[in-house]
Amino acid sequence: MKRLADRLLNRGMAFLHDLLMIPLAWLGAYILRFNLEAVPDWFWQQALNSLLLVIPVQAAVFWVFGLYRGVWRFASLPDMIRIGKSVLSGLLIITLLLWLTRDFNGIPRSVPVLYGILLMIFLSLPRMVYRFIKDQGARSKSAQRVLVVGAGSAGEMLVRDLLRDPERAYLPLAFVDDDASKRGREIHGVRVMGNCDRLPRIARKLAADLIMLAVPSADKDQMQRMIASVEETGLPFRTVPPMKELMSGNVRVDQLREVMIEDLLGRDPVALDWQAIEGGLSGRSLLITGAGGSIGSELCRQLAGLSLEKLILVENSEYNLFCIERELGESFPQLAIHSHLADVTEKGVLDRIFSRYRPQVVFHAAAYKHVPLLEEQIREAMRNNLLGTRNVALAADAHGAEEFVLISTDKAVNPANVMGASKRAAEIYCQNLNDRSETSFITVRFGNVLGSTGSVVPLFKEQIEKGGPVSVTHPDMERYFMTTREACQLIMQASVLGEGGEIFVLDMGQPVRIQYLAEQLIRLSGKKPGEDIEIEYIGLRPGEKLYEELFHEQESLQPTAHEKILQARYRPVPWEELTHFMEDAETACNAYDCRQLSDLLTRLVPERTDHSGGRECALQDNR
Repeated sequence: MKRLADRLLNRGMAFLHDLLMIPLAWLGAYILRFNLEAVPDWFWQQALNSLLLVIPVQAAVFWVFGLYRGVWRFASLPDMIRIGKSVLSGLLIITLLLWLTRDFNGIPRSVPVLYGILLMIFLSLPRMVYRFIKDQGARSKSAQRVLVVGAGSAGEMLVRDLLRDPERAYLPLAFVDDDASKRGREIHGVRVMGNCDRLPRIARKLAADLIMLAVPSADKDQMQRMIASVEETGLPFRTVPPMKELMSGNVRVDQLREVMIEDLLGRDPVALDWQAIEGGLSGRSLLITGAGGSIGSELCRQLAGLSLEKLILVENSEYNLFCIERELGESFPQLAIHSHLADVTEKGVLDRIFSRYRPQVVFHAAAYKHVPLLEEQIREAMRNNLLGTRNVALAADAHGAEEFVLISTDKAVNPANVMGASKRAAEIYCQNLNDRSETSFITVRFGNVLGSTGSVVPLFKEQIEKGGPVSVTHPDMERYFMTTREACQLIMQASVLGEGGEIFVLDMGQPVRIQYLAEQLIRLSGKKPGEDIEIEYIGLRPGEKLYEELFHEQESLQPTAHEKILQARYRPVPWEELTHFMEDAETACNAYDCRQLSDLLTRLVPERTDHSGGRECALQDNR
């Protein structure tokens, strides 16, 4: 009730103000007409008499045009336009009525024009002054003083939202932009003061507290340059999301977030052929193994939006399966989701799942991937990554799946570790099975995924939170990186490009030095490498290489219909030899014979450069 009463009071005061402005503007027009001198009595009397018509008519027009729906506190251009329309409409009606009542003949012709101008000023100026006073008064001493990088459309929308924020938590001081043509211009009263190179000097001069990056179209190189300038200021900073994430086209304060490592390492946005992806996958039954993992869960999220017939989730982690099932159920309630807590090493459970649901497309993402750990776990690596892949592939073949997509890794190329070699063996099996099956077997190979479970980025962040040191294996170590979202989109694209037997290699861009990655993560945490957080070089761990490769020199890369996907030629292996190998590997796994597993792996993957992995393991059977 109190709020309603306050609202009515505010509207009443605004209406009373406008009502008083009508006679002031009308009589003021007469005074201006006679050059600020005494108005002749006859004209003055006529002016007073005509007010009996002017005031009620103009007041009625004000009400009809909704001048009192707006709030003076937020008076803006639309309010000024509404005032202009109401003044002009009232003036036309008043002139017509005075002419009809024959009272217009004695009115000087300049009076209506002067009246309209004065009334427009008397109505608009108090509103703008009131807003200005309120804006200045609302800027509390605790408001953060902000520099905005980017004076384009995103920066304009951001500053506009800052100025409209009723809490006035931020005070925009100036823009910084590399476009020289914008120098000295003002946007919403905020001036463009220089380019990014002058950012530290401008920040000190204006005593800024915070920097906001409003350049959503910036690529990796531009973002790195901006961050370098921002870091010189020593101030905290926030950024708007990339353009591809700004679906609404509007930039608001609540969209600001911390700069992420993906912003600095990311590549140009990948343009997908969504029509081909939807045509190839929509309305079909899909099964995803490892559905709760980093890649598997993101695949689920993106595939669930394609109007699938059903989505079957296979995952051996109870918690991961619970999380992804709940998330998909909330986001896609119309989708038929079937979740199964199952291990890909169990043939029986896979056979029951495939016979029950008959999936048309299988995405095999289940795998062990931690390189140093698997060096002493060759039995588990072979059992899960190779024999598990064989089990899923044979189930897909036996139950008529149309397509099987194996998600592999760059570590399968000239592997120096058990993990990479086991994945390479899985590639060889699926590629050769393709020639003997109605199912199309496709391999998709890519490098490291930013932020995936067990990857280097979460480890570095954890070490930074503890105060360091950040452990880097070698200053020259390089790796390929891409985001989980991009990896999954390219997997889907490859799945509709493939016809069977191909190895698709995703273009990973340029490799990134792990030392640079560590330094950037430290800076993004607001600290300085080598001063606040030390970087410690611990040497290469078992199975690690300085550089990873995406394809073998004999695989003969060829372009595909998508510029970000290349195709590698696979190397055939006699099927009988491969079958015997799988039988021997299964026998060695059952016997916990790690030495035999290592020898078998080297025989199938002769390019394996390190043969020490797996010679000793905790459960070695030494009988």
